[in-house]
Amino acid sequence: MYRLPAYTIHYPLTNKSLNVSFVANAVLEGACERVIVGDLYCDILLGLYVIRGENVVLIGELDLEKEELPSHMTRVSEAEIKRAQKVEREASELKGTMHKRMDFLDMD
Repeated sequence: MYRLPAYTIHYPLTNKSLNVSFVANAVLEGACERVIVGDLYCDILLGLYVIRGENVVLIGELDLEKEELPSHMTRVSEAEIKRAQKVEREASELKGTMHKRMDFLDMD
């Protein structure tokens, strides 16, 4: 059985590496998920992440000189962002419930 070679690309500035095979499978080391709620954000560490080739649309370069987020964004802990997500979800559910209750009114 012939095995396709994989390439490893090292990014010395970020100390991260990306392995890519010919079928566009990607293995991300030190991957994180950025959760944004309003003006708050948190990067949740996922660790080693494998992305199957059929799910890859684009892999690009980051401009490390450019600012990542607007200056009004505030970094918070994982626990704080989870609380903010819960509050936002509850507010959204309440709003949906209120819309359903007022459905009998014709607002058009």
